[in-house]
Amino acid sequence: MISRSTDSCLIQFAKAPLLGAVKTRLEPTLGKAGCVALHRALVSWVFSRHLPVGQVDSEVWSDRKHPFFDALLTPAGVPFRLQEGADLGQRMSHAFANRLPHYRNVLLIGSDCPGIDVDYITAALKALQTVPAVLGPARDGGYVLVGLNRPCPGIFEDVPWGSGRVMEATRQRLIANRLQWLELDALADIDRNEDLHYLVSSVERELFFKKYLTY
Repeated sequence: MISRSTDSCLIQFAKAPLLGAVKTRLEPTLGKAGCVALHRALVSWVFSRHLPVGQVDSEVWSDRKHPFFDALLTPAGVPFRLQEGADLGQRMSHAFANRLPHYRNVLLIGSDCPGIDVDYITAALKALQTVPAVLGPARDGGYVLVGLNRPCPGIFEDVPWGSGRVMEATRQRLIANRLQWLELDALADIDRNEDLHYLVSSVERELFFKKYLTY
């Protein structure tokens, strides 16, 4: 039984904060402990940005349970759910298939983009009033948000995850399914060394570092 208070659901995907399992491309710069600290900071920051939206029921989905999620979610009363699937595409497909029967709109975001905010999420929901799908492009060729208001079989199949071709491959899947979509402004993911400058140049960097990044 799913408890819902709105007609839209926002799912935040977040890996468990384990040494050697998160932000691995940044390990030469930050070390394993630094990567875990950055990941925890980003998960918490992104969570804090969508929680006040009010137009969505927020949920966090991860690959495994971890005390970090209990401490983050319990005070806010936000559900935690386990992902299912052998790869990212299958896990995303499962999340949409699980929630679309219960919600008019479903948005899915990762935990790598500190630029997602209330306005961005509101724009995504507005887009879904006119088209079946909405995408928030990432500057590295992926995307930071995907939203659907109906099933889209195969949209996440055979996508070259982790490459700069993710966004283009997804566009092709939407075309193959004859679905219209809208795209939001491109935002930065924090995955590589060259992305770290965003954290030290963004408007809200001081709040981010003071509130979350303590390593």
